[in-house]
Amino acid sequence: MSGNDINRRDFMKFMGLGGVGAATLSGCDMPTTITLEEGKEKVVAYLAPEEYAIPGIGVYFASTCQQCPSGCGVHGRIREGRLLKLEGNPKALNGRGLCQMGQASVQSHYNPDRIMQPMARKGGSLQPVSWEEAWQIMGEKVSGVDQGRSAWFTGTVSGHQSKLLDALNQAWGSKEHYVYEAVNNAVGEAVNEAVLGDAVPAYRLDKAKSILSFGADFLGTWMSPVHFSREYVKFRTGDRGVLVQVEPKMSLTGANADLWVAARPGTEGVVALGVANVLLTKHQVNGNSLTKAALDLIAEYNASKVTEISGVGGDSLVRIANYLKDNSPSLVLSGESANNHANGYQNAMAIMMLNVLLGNVGKTIEASNSMAFKDLKAKRGNSRALLDFAKAIDAGKYDVVFFMGANPVYTSPSHLGFADKLAKVPFKVALSMFLDETTLAADLVLPLSSPYEEWGTTVAPYQPKNAALSMSQPLMNPLSPETKSLGDILLSMLKHHGVAGYAGYDDYYSYLRAALAGMPASVKAGKSGDEFWSASVQRGLINAPSSPGSLKIKLGDIKQPGYQANSGFPMHLVPSTNQNMYDGRNANLSWLNEAPDQVSKVFWDSWAEVHPKTAAKLGVKEGDFVKIESDQGAIETQIYIHKGVHVDVIAVPIGRGHEEYGRYAKGVGVNPLKILSPAEDAESGELASYATRVKVTKTGHSADLSRLGGSERQVGRRLVSTVAASVFRRVEGA
Repeated sequence: MSGNDINRRDFMKFMGLGGVGAATLSGCDMPTTITLEEGKEKVVAYLAPEEYAIPGIGVYFASTCQQCPSGCGVHGRIREGRLLKLEGNPKALNGRGLCQMGQASVQSHYNPDRIMQPMARKGGSLQPVSWEEAWQIMGEKVSGVDQGRSAWFTGTVSGHQSKLLDALNQAWGSKEHYVYEAVNNAVGEAVNEAVLGDAVPAYRLDKAKSILSFGADFLGTWMSPVHFSREYVKFRTGDRGVLVQVEPKMSLTGANADLWVAARPGTEGVVALGVANVLLTKHQVNGNSLTKAALDLIAEYNASKVTEISGVGGDSLVRIANYLKDNSPSLVLSGESANNHANGYQNAMAIMMLNVLLGNVGKTIEASNSMAFKDLKAKRGNSRALLDFAKAIDAGKYDVVFFMGANPVYTSPSHLGFADKLAKVPFKVALSMFLDETTLAADLVLPLSSPYEEWGTTVAPYQPKNAALSMSQPLMNPLSPETKSLGDILLSMLKHHGVAGYAGYDDYYSYLRAALAGMPASVKAGKSGDEFWSASVQRGLINAPSSPGSLKIKLGDIKQPGYQANSGFPMHLVPSTNQNMYDGRNANLSWLNEAPDQVSKVFWDSWAEVHPKTAAKLGVKEGDFVKIESDQGAIETQIYIHKGVHVDVIAVPIGRGHEEYGRYAKGVGVNPLKILSPAEDAESGELASYATRVKVTKTGHSADLSRLGGSERQVGRRLVSTVAASVFRRVEGA
């Protein structure tokens, strides 16, 4: 840090420590060599991978998966300097588990369509340029921009990269950082904050004896699915817990439920009130925890009214109530299909009311711990950011916008006209690994390194108890010397802008080493700066100081609208998510395109799920193409028929239908997000992505549906042969 005199308080601010403990700078020497025993595999701290290149012997390095916002810890298997395989880090929240998105991130790393050098718009198209020219272009465009006329539009960010981004925004006089995630739990978090005072409390599936989930696909894509899958194993072990799933289209969690209940989209709150009615009248549950207004409202929702509105029968309401009463403590969850409606906040409030009525708060819903390093905490994404950003562009608010970790041109509904809106921004910069739809609309493209080629820290958005920073380190040398990490790009931008306190760092690695060296003694546990660094990268995470939180209960007003039929658009569109495509970010990975959907078993294409009764009414069979039309446009795709969907619903998974994004994604399938109606949740302002009504018509075309085994058969025989237990016993005893 020679030549840069800063005081102790400024140093702490730069490091993102918020005034916690004392800080001292240490040198940036690499950690000492760790000896490997020949023939053994061992987790080691990063030094230089080639020094561990023992032919045929794998070495594991700890890092962090960035394939979705969950931020799971990983161990990457390196052999002869190449990344081969990933597994979960047993010390992280996800443990040894890793979902298929995480496993497939190896292919993202090696993807042939990666951007390998900077690009700038010349003559109407993006052309390769050097980093020197890229910095020169950016300097010319950004230096003359008035303060407050720039913004960042990103996915979920955290850790020291987020700290640098905040410093850069502050230097530019801009506080505008739009954090967007197409798949999110923002409405549920808003209700949690209002009722409990904790937006992301700890959901203790392992302590529950029964779970009632309204569309929370915690085994698939909800919040932290690998962690919840581990908790689910405990829930099912011993005194086997009972799972009930209420949703319009069967999710992976629904496929594992003891009772799956189909409800009309947007009526989940009504079902919750109906269950509460049964609990109060049949089981005489004490309602003193609820307000008189809530009790009066619940009394209105008897079985016949609930069935009329939601399509859920009275017998199902009784079964659900029986499960909850007989298997205590319980846990009630709300997810996207319940929350993302014009009345989504009210749905989530009614669902939370069940937790209050059943006494779950403090038992299966616990307060999360408050992390001391507040400047490093995750900035969680939502869909309101997309809507707010669109309005800001219309108002001509920005001259420069930076995009990173989000693809709004693809994920935004057509009614927003996002591609046309971007044309109004004079200068757009994309930090990206791939040429997706948003990156191709940029004027300057800065190529990001793979998460497995860079240094960094991540704070997972969901950390139920023990707060931690997850470490990222290079698992192998970069595939291209022209790619750079987000941390290095941000640090370079700070230095180019002349922001005090950053000129002394040669690269992001040296900044990060200094940041960790400056952590309080309680975190370093008596280790020197070098010892702490080596231990941190070897372990893959750092336990952060945290303080226990507390929960309050302040249940708000609950309102539920009646069901409105629509003769012009009689069906509900469900733009469902799955663990293959997620929000579309995985569509460029052939492994995940090839992996069949967990429920329908369809792969390499889009499809539309309908109930057999609905198919008969429409006069279609499996493989027939249909036109799905809303008030905003239409898409065409093939029909898949099964009973795991409400009769008034047609479900089309999101993630495919890209216009760009590489050879494996472009032109494959359809994008249901494009035909969403312009509806928002009345109270949170979130995009009501499940509120679109459609009409469905036959096109007259048909083809074989790309589905595993076609009809559970392959080469004329069943994939899995079964035999009755009675027959097996006779054969076994023969």
